Amino acid sequence: LHSDILKRDVFHDAYARTPDKFTNVTNGIDHRRWLSECNPELDALIRDCCGKDKYLLQPDALKELEQYRDDAGVLSRLGQIKADNKKAFAAWVARESGVILNTDALFDVQVKRLHEYKRQLLNVLHIIYLYQRMKADPHFDFTPRTYLFGAKAAPGYAVAKRIIRLINSVADMIARDPACKDRLQVVFLENYRVSLAEKLMPASELSEQISTAGKEASGTGNMKFMMNGAVTIGTLDGANVEMHQVLGDENIFLFGLTAGQVQDLKSRGYCPMDYYNGNGALRRVMDQISAGFSDQVDYSDLTARLLRGAGGSPADEYLLLADFDSYCQAHRRALETYADRKRWSQMSLINIARSGIFAADRSIRDYARDIWHVPARP
Repeated sequence: LHSDILKRDVFHDAYARTPDKFTNVTNGIDHRRWLSECNPELDALIRDCCGKDKYLLQPDALKELEQYRDDAGVLSRLGQIKADNKKAFAAWVARESGVILNTDALFDVQVKRLHEYKRQLLNVLHIIYLYQRMKADPHFDFTPRTYLFGAKAAPGYAVAKRIIRLINSVADMIARDPACKDRLQVVFLENYRVSLAEKLMPASELSEQISTAGKEASGTGNMKFMMNGAVTIGTLDGANVEMHQVLGDENIFLFGLTAGQVQDLKSRGYCPMDYYNGNGALRRVMDQISAGFSDQVDYSDLTARLLRGAGGSPADEYLLLADFDSYCQAHRRALETYADRKRWSQMSLINIARSGIFAADRSIRDYARDIWHVPARP
């Protein structure tokens, strides 16, 4: 996807002169660290199903796990591994920060650098939408959810830091509301780093990979989640494109505009106010953000940025409002699937089984063959 963007737009003149210089290799992750080392229970299951430690040097051997997709014993064990990892992560969070996570809830996780194009704010819009529905309808059929955020922002990136503060304001409001107890929880994890990620990835169930289509060059966090059995909700962007190719529509929750549709909408003249005026649920969410929360901090600057633009940036530059409805629908599909625990465990298993292509070993082989022209070892 991004190679095409470079060829077509960003470096088109250079590509026209020397097309042979334009190639790419999809990056990868060290599965020995991001699966075997950080998720020992899952490692043990894979060894039992796929032949001892074969997959450590041959990540494609993970495919052998897929033959157990209908094996009730393996699926039950996989579900128990996830439950154990959630409890272990919750115990660590309690020790570190005193926050008590609801391990009976779905762990919905978005951890990555805080940037507007990665759209943590879209996630927040949806959380507020759920909160408002819950408050309006006490009988709202609601699957308990724990939303976990982790991110760092550049010191001078004022908007990113405002979004972090917004997440914490929403978290505080929900934590104080008895109606949310054991139903809805939001936690911003402090000091996101590798050692934290190694504990979080094995515990994650739904992986938020929701950047505006055409903006994410690849990404590796989505690969780490996939390899640890989390199911992705995301746009067709970055490595999600190749994940979708190996998973199919049935093992990933896709939503939103494609890169081509994003470009087309912007060329025709995108007006976020149309979405605000035409969608009552979205308007109520935006109005609450503008008014602020129980900590008396208002965020009208963020809603103004979305609706009118600010500081030279166009209104809703990353099309949050355009993708809001599609994002909500994808979440509904995810929660309907989560209610069928056998189906969810099958999706989780298939994600693990088909993740070998995203191992760094494959990336290095591709570099050696296609770019460095290093002969393969016998």
